[in-house]
Amino acid sequence: MRLEVQCEDRLGLTRELLDILAEKEIDLRGIEIDTSGIIFLNCPEIEFEAFSKLMSQIRLIDGVIDVRKIQFMPGEREHKELKALLGSLPDPVFSVDLNGKVALANQSASHLLGVSSEIIKGQNIDEYLSQFNYSRWLEKHKRDYTPTQNSIPPMHSQMVVIGGLDYIIEVMPVYVSDEAKAQVLASAVVLLKAVTGTQRLIWRQENDNTGFEHLIGVSSRYKQLLAQAKKLALLDAPLLIQGETGTGKEVLARACHRRSQRAEKPFLLLNCLSMPDAAAETELFGYIESDGSSKKGIFEQADGGTVFLYEVGEMSTHLQIKLLRFLQDGSFRRVGEEQEQRVDVRVICSTQRKLSELVAEGKFREDLYYCLNVLSLSIPPLRERTADILPLVELFVTQFSAELQQAKPELTERSQQALVQYPWPGNIRQLRNILLRSLSQLEGMRLDEEDLQLPELESNTLINEASLDGTLDEIMGRYEASILANLYKSFPSTRKLAKRLGVSHTAVANKLREYAINKS
Repeated sequence: MRLEVQCEDRLGLTRELLDILAEKEIDLRGIEIDTSGIIFLNCPEIEFEAFSKLMSQIRLIDGVIDVRKIQFMPGEREHKELKALLGSLPDPVFSVDLNGKVALANQSASHLLGVSSEIIKGQNIDEYLSQFNYSRWLEKHKRDYTPTQNSIPPMHSQMVVIGGLDYIIEVMPVYVSDEAKAQVLASAVVLLKAVTGTQRLIWRQENDNTGFEHLIGVSSRYKQLLAQAKKLALLDAPLLIQGETGTGKEVLARACHRRSQRAEKPFLLLNCLSMPDAAAETELFGYIESDGSSKKGIFEQADGGTVFLYEVGEMSTHLQIKLLRFLQDGSFRRVGEEQEQRVDVRVICSTQRKLSELVAEGKFREDLYYCLNVLSLSIPPLRERTADILPLVELFVTQFSAELQQAKPELTERSQQALVQYPWPGNIRQLRNILLRSLSQLEGMRLDEEDLQLPELESNTLINEASLDGTLDEIMGRYEASILANLYKSFPSTRKLAKRLGVSHTAVANKLREYAINKS
């Protein structure tokens, strides 16, 4: 039970009140005294008769005006009100103590991290926001800020990535007044705001921080790719990234740049596929005007940084010669100039074509191929890492729902199954575009298979140059996975599918598990 004792400001009154509780052997669990002199007591519940006698005896104390039973202690009420307020906020919010431990996390924070608020409570904030160093911020804040009665403490902001999505983290120090009315740092409130729409585009232009934390995948092949990429990113030799269209070659290139020692320098891109030969040359190497004025090319602008050549296999023979010379010693000439320039740039190239075949056909210089292929990464297509599809779906649905300012829909079992079984010839780019279109047209709160409007594919779509890559076992494995995925749409149980194929239920179950073709 909680009691509110209204009384005069008399010396010894509180002592008499506590003596009555001790006399009746009532345990005192908590006591609070506000500035107006009201005394709040927290005690165990007692029987009605004993309670009536206690109330009468308290009222007889000299200076007591009234006593009544209340539902909450002031501190409890404030805590519940604060918790309810935080719980109603759409953005993730944490309350963090001076030791970096989470004292409170609202429902949005729990949903974002996929962990209950009770588990988060008491854990170090660095475990969940690894890109934000709370201890370093706290040390800097104490060093740089001197609190006064009317001053407003500065708020810290920075960008973090959680689950592949961009958030702005805002850290607000919380000060309370001590008995001497001095401002004392008590804790900090950490707020996360999703970066979406125009804000996201502006932030990306001003803060190109695309890193490995933006790359989402749980399959063993993709994890191996990222582990290798993180190692090669630290080296300074040319890097060749191979992969089908839409697999994310540019994103991987940016991540390698951000992890390298050149991270603080520019990352500039040239699309060799869409630019005429003359324009590409001036863009890369710059040029001299007839009046003597000059324009720097991408290589000069990126001095100290990284240049990414998208679809380098489409580069003309003339440009290949100039690029080879540049890779050998870092020197080049602007168009229309005899004087040589020299810069320090790392070159990362991407291609969806096999450069070795282009070399055999005489369309790509062999010496340039060997120069570019010092370090190489190969991104597997989405159909070969089906375990990554649903995590990517979760990422895109969350991002697009926020950008469209609509509630995040639930994906039905049928829609998840259709997404996993679809071969995705356009890879991640196609998956992203289909989800954006589906969400922009969605009216309800459930995303079903019909809402996806997946394009029909001809049976020979999967038989192409890319699908014939690898050993016979690898090719047959992809073909077998495609057959099972398509038949599973019509026979959505292992027993029905086993009967259709004339094999044992165990054999089909093992194959479905191997190729990640299942309802989960």
